[in-house]
Amino acid sequence: MAHPSPDHHPSTRPSGPQDFPFGARLRHAMDTRGPLCVGIDPHASLLADWGLNDDVAGLARFTRTVVEALGEQVAVFKPQAAFFERFGSRGIAVLETAVAEARERGALVLMDAKRGDIGSTMAAYAETFLSKDSPLFSDALTVSPYLGYGSLKPAVDLARENGAGLFVLALTSNPEGAEVQRAVREDGRTLAATMLGHLAAENADAEPLGSFGAVVGATLGDLSSFDLAINGPLLAPGIGAQGATPADLPTVFGDAVRNVVPSVSRGVLRHGPDAAGLRSAAARFADEVRSAVV
Repeated sequence: MAHPSPDHHPSTRPSGPQDFPFGARLRHAMDTRGPLCVGIDPHASLLADWGLNDDVAGLARFTRTVVEALGEQVAVFKPQAAFFERFGSRGIAVLETAVAEARERGALVLMDAKRGDIGSTMAAYAETFLSKDSPLFSDALTVSPYLGYGSLKPAVDLARENGAGLFVLALTSNPEGAEVQRAVREDGRTLAATMLGHLAAENADAEPLGSFGAVVGATLGDLSSFDLAINGPLLAPGIGAQGATPADLPTVFGDAVRNVVPSVSRGVLRHGPDAAGLRSAAARFADEVRSAVV
């Protein structure tokens, strides 16, 4: 599939498999808006820093401010579903509004929900976030493969059908992740390497970028022992408050660095509630990433 031209703006709400798939839309968004994903993580402490109450009204004000300030600037928003779910149905309603308004402004929405289960339950999770009929329909979803990669099939199938994408947990930045992800199978490969291999197969022949990505922490240092060339995006949390910088990306990701989607949350959000402060922080991170990956 040809790369979308700069004067062609594919719909951010795909209507069918004939439209550009997520990987192509992501490549276009990062090339035109800058290679940056901004998390929407309304921690109670962050709400307090903004002078907001830790309630639904504060949640809505925070989320609306971020989307209005950055929705026409950043390539990707990554709302953390847990911080909305903790308020029950009213919090979910705020999340639904945020998803719709972010996509109306041309930003892609990556729902950070890390769902993972088997059979009909996994199918229901997929329908929640990857079905065009769902009010939470997102451009992509984070998923956990540790009930076996095959358990993700309902999500893989629905993502393909609706032009959406997945980001599979592979090499996460939390120290506890290593005991699972770096465990060695009988064939000598780590579980993380196995997941990366599955994703490479999903993305075979995709152009300009596959729609099935991996989550790989930017704080992990040299990962040259892993084959990150999956022809798909690599979501890289850890920049900013967790200690990684854009300058670290070439060391961590090597030849795959151009496919990295750096994710920043507190590093940008702490500059709110001032909209100009949010925009300036996001632009600075995007410029630093561009300089690092050229």
